[in-house]
Amino acid sequence: MSGKSGPGGASGRVHRSPHVAAALRERLRDTFWFAPTAGLVCAVALWWVLSDLDTRIVAHLKNEGAYAELGDLLAFAMDARTIVTTVSAAMMTFIGVVFSISLVAVQMASGQLTPRVVRIFVRSRISKLTLTVFLATFAFSLLVLTSYEGGAEPDPRRVTSAPLVQSLLTLGLVGLSLLLFVAYVSSTLRLMQVGPVLDHITRESLRALARQPHGPADRLPPGPGAVHVPHRGRAGVLRDVAVARLVRAARRQGAVLRLVPRAGDFVVPGTPVLTVHGGAAPSSRTVGRALSVGVERSPHQDPAFGLRQLSDIALRALSPSLNDPTTAVQCVDRIVQFLSAAVVLPLTALHHRDRRGDVRLVQEVPGWTDLVDLAFEEIRSCAAASPQVTRRLLAGLDDLLSLAPEERRKPLLRHRSLLVEAVERTVPEAAGRAFALRPDRQGIA
Repeated sequence: MSGKSGPGGASGRVHRSPHVAAALRERLRDTFWFAPTAGLVCAVALWWVLSDLDTRIVAHLKNEGAYAELGDLLAFAMDARTIVTTVSAAMMTFIGVVFSISLVAVQMASGQLTPRVVRIFVRSRISKLTLTVFLATFAFSLLVLTSYEGGAEPDPRRVTSAPLVQSLLTLGLVGLSLLLFVAYVSSTLRLMQVGPVLDHITRESLRALARQPHGPADRLPPGPGAVHVPHRGRAGVLRDVAVARLVRAARRQGAVLRLVPRAGDFVVPGTPVLTVHGGAAPSSRTVGRALSVGVERSPHQDPAFGLRQLSDIALRALSPSLNDPTTAVQCVDRIVQFLSAAVVLPLTALHHRDRRGDVRLVQEVPGWTDLVDLAFEEIRSCAAASPQVTRRLLAGLDDLLSLAPEERRKPLLRHRSLLVEAVERTVPEAAGRAFALRPDRQGIA
């Protein structure tokens, strides 16, 4: 489905509603089983194909009477057998040790930052690729061992098959596994560093913010005639919305749908999830298939989730148990980066349209004030006693005030005023207050 922002729209650009497959892709990215399972299936299929190819190669050489060449190939295959046997015996132990160490590293990172960083490991492409190749190498090497015939020196005239190409591919998979091991260790070590984790969260949130289309605030049919559609599925967090599916359902029914919960809201059975204006309600099955409800938030359609994570990390860093204001300052850096991108966006309700340009689905998103409060409210209340953080907060607020249009300055000014008041209450000495209230982009350089 596609649509255009009309004259009253803020962006005036063409946008395309998220495809139905986008939600499925996000679900698969949040799982750790799909890629390894697909890799095992591919390993079995590849072994079957290469086994047949090896059989054809042996048959061709025997038909040509090239027994000397066949003997050389068999000698190579028998030499490679030692490596294949070693790989098959050691790979599973290697996998267990590597990923046990990795889980310890992830646990340490979640304890120091926030438990939500575990999802970065789960969604990591290099982690999934590494596990997939490791398991595929293990399974493929076991299958290759079944292809060997005869004793230590098989007779070229009597052998019917030899794992020639299979042995070469096994050696290639071993080399690829070693390269991926180095990349995987590097990726896991980065997960234990504050900067790369914060950068990953911020980039993910900015991508989600950029995906949001913005259109004109069309007038909906009057509210009294609206029909409420209750949630029939399990309780959980609204993760993703299959916009294209709901737009098609609304077009068929001649209705306009408004999504009641925002992405990231917790929904329980029986509570309204849609209001229907000017037409019939879609079936409960259609609604259930269009709404992805899970146990944890996802940033795919929820850019505010990134701010939530950055705020959580900053709050944990400011807690007495950690007392790490430098990490809190790094979080404020990324929060200011995100808000500086959001300050120029309309941040109005998303109006998804059908092919004719008619609004069929209205989806609420956090407004500017909501984002600013989420970003600064909790950090501000915990940072009054840390001059490093208060100085960085003031500098960040001043930077945002210089970027914000007049209608968006009010929440920023409110948080700046409340921060100044909190510091004045917390720091009794005049010199200390003056130092804590001096804006500094590095906190304390």
